[in-house]
Amino acid sequence: FTVPGCFEIPILAGRLAARKSYDALIALGAVIRGETYHFELVAGDCARGIMEVSLRHNLPVIFEVLATYNRRDALRRAGNNHHNKGIEAAQSALALLRTLSEIKD
Repeated sequence: FTVPGCFEIPILAGRLAARKSYDALIALGAVIRGETYHFELVAGDCARGIMEVSLRHNLPVIFEVLATYNRRDALRRAGNNHHNKGIEAAQSALALLRTLSEIKD
């Protein structure tokens, strides 16, 4: 699924979590610093919103929204190389699901 910006990721994650059809969600995106404080607001509130969704729905929501100072760094961390944060997010989701499955309710 795609959204117009990172600020909108939590609302989509919440809607998907409410379906109870997923074992985990991965929030991917990038916020690139501009000339204003907007960068900090968007990145921070996106992280907070994703955490709220995860806790409210008791669902792993892996936060991999890059907050970078420039486009080059964002592309480097999303490229087809050992820096790829999307791959790391998928690995984190699988590891967390394994750990959670070991906990008796």
